[in-house]
Amino acid sequence: MDQIARIKHMEENLDQSAKAVKALLTALEDYRSIQEELEELTAYYSSALWRRDFEDDEAGKLPADLKRGVLSEDAVYDLLTENAKLIDTMQKIVEKYQIVSGP
Repeated sequence: MDQIARIKHMEENLDQSAKAVKALLTALEDYRSIQEELEELTAYYSSALWRRDFEDDEAGKLPADLKRGVLSEDAVYDLLTENAKLIDTMQKIVEKYQIVSGP
């Protein structure tokens, strides 16, 4: 690769990397900001309250127009599974790409 092609290629790398890093930082801040809600949801999903709400929904005791995705066993379970995968992926990235300051 000649000098001009190399510089153009590295400029593309810089632009793509800067965009991806900025997007991930924004996403991680969003993710960090919902941790308390996620913990509350996890506790609710494993509680007797969730079971009672689920059973009342199954018995038709809740309003028909009530949004109830949280009572879907799959929705919460899938979210918690995806969250565990996300944490695992982040740990692997940190382990693989530990960066030391300086060139």
